[in-house]
Amino acid sequence: MDSPFSPAVVSIFIPATTILAVLFATVLWYRVSLVKVRDDEEGTSESLLEAGVGADATVAAKVADIQDAITDGATGFLATEYKYIFFFMTIFSAVIFVLLGSQDGFKTKYTTDVDGRPQAPGLFIAIFSTLSFILGATTSSISGYLGMMIATYANGRTALEARKGVAPAFMTAFRSGAVMGFLLSGLGLLILFVAIVGFKLLYFKDDWAGLYECITGYGLGGSTIALFGRVGGGIYTKAADVGADLVGKVEKDIPEDDPRNPAVIADNVGDNVGDIAGMGADLFGSFAEATCAALVVSSLSSLGAGRCIDGNCLAGSHNWAAMNYPLMLTGCGIIVCFFTTLIATDIAPARNIAQIEPTLKRQLQISTVLMLVVVLGITFGTLPHKFQLYMPNNEIKTVYNWQMFVSVALGLTSGYLIGHMTEIYTSNTYKP
Repeated sequence: MDSPFSPAVVSIFIPATTILAVLFATVLWYRVSLVKVRDDEEGTSESLLEAGVGADATVAAKVADIQDAITDGATGFLATEYKYIFFFMTIFSAVIFVLLGSQDGFKTKYTTDVDGRPQAPGLFIAIFSTLSFILGATTSSISGYLGMMIATYANGRTALEARKGVAPAFMTAFRSGAVMGFLLSGLGLLILFVAIVGFKLLYFKDDWAGLYECITGYGLGGSTIALFGRVGGGIYTKAADVGADLVGKVEKDIPEDDPRNPAVIADNVGDNVGDIAGMGADLFGSFAEATCAALVVSSLSSLGAGRCIDGNCLAGSHNWAAMNYPLMLTGCGIIVCFFTTLIATDIAPARNIAQIEPTLKRQLQISTVLMLVVVLGITFGTLPHKFQLYMPNNEIKTVYNWQMFVSVALGLTSGYLIGHMTEIYTSNTYKP
C-alpha cells in the first residue's frame, strides 16, 4: 500500500509551501507599505501628501492621526484580552495535563493493551498533548494579532489611495487582506507539521496512535483562542458600535461614523479586534480542528498505526505520505491562492467600480477549478489505490483513492455554489 509520492517529497513539499506563504505575505505587506501617510515615513513611492488629485496635507495628516488612534486602541484591547487569555490557558493547560496523565496513574513506560499493542504512558501523553495545546493557542493568537496589525496598517493607506481612484484603493485593500490569509495558513501549517515531526522524533517513533492523539491538542488550543477572540471582540465591537450610534444620533444629531464623534474611534477599534483579529483566530481554529480530526481518524486506519477491536486487528502500514494527505491539500491550496492573488493584483486588476465584483468572483472561480485539478493529482499521488478504515459499527470498510477525490471535490464545488447562490440573493447585479 505504498504511495506514488515518497516520504521525502512530502516532507519537503509541505514546509516549502509554508515558506512560500510567509514570503509572499511579506512581499504584499511591503507593497502596502509603499503607500505613505506621513512625510517622515521611509519608502520608495511618491508621498500622498505631495501627490495631486486632491490629496492635500490636511487630509493626509488627519487620516494618519485617526489610523494611529485606531491602532493604539486595537493594540491595547488585544494586550488586555491576551493577558486574561494567558491566565486561562495556564489553568486549562494544567487541567489537561492532570486529566490525561491520571488516566493510568502518570506511568512513565510503555504498556500493552488487551490486544498486545503498545500504549503510550499517561505522563508523556499529558506532556505532549499540553504542549500541542499551547502551540495551537499561541499560533491562533499570533494569527489574530498579525491580521489586526495589517488591517490597522492598511486602512488609512486604502482611504488615501481611494482619493486617486478605485483601482489603487482596491489593490491596497486586497493585498492587505491577502497578507492575513497567507500568514495564517502558512504559519498554521508549518507549526503543525513541525509539531508532528518533532513529537515523532523526540518520543513516539512508530507509535502513530499516541502521536496523533497528542496532536489533537493543537486544534483545541486554536479553538479556545477563537472563542475568546470572537466572543470577547464581538461583544466589544457591538457595544462600541451601538454606543457610538446612540450618543451621536440621539444627543448630538451626528451621522453614523462621523469623525466629529470620538466614539467612532472605539467603533473602528471594535471592528478590528472582533471582525479581524477574532476572525483570524476563528479561521485558524477551523483549519486546525478539521486537519487534526482527519489525522486522528487516518492514524487508526491501515494508513497509520492500525487498530484492534475485540481481537479483530487491522494492520497499519505507517504510510507517511498518505498520512499527510490533509496537510498536502493545504499546501496545494497555498500555491493555488498564490497564482489567483497575482491575477487579481497584477495580471487582471479591477480598474473601476464595476470591475470589482467580477474580479472577486473570478478569484473564486479560478481557484476552485485549479484546486480541483491539483486535488486530483495529490489524491492519486499521496494515497494508495485502496486502504481500510474502521467504521462506527466496528466493521472494516475498504476506501479507494478516487472516493477521497470525489469527497474533496464535492466540498470544493459546494463551497463555490454556496458563495455563488449567496451572491445571487444579495447582490444588486441580479434581479429582482
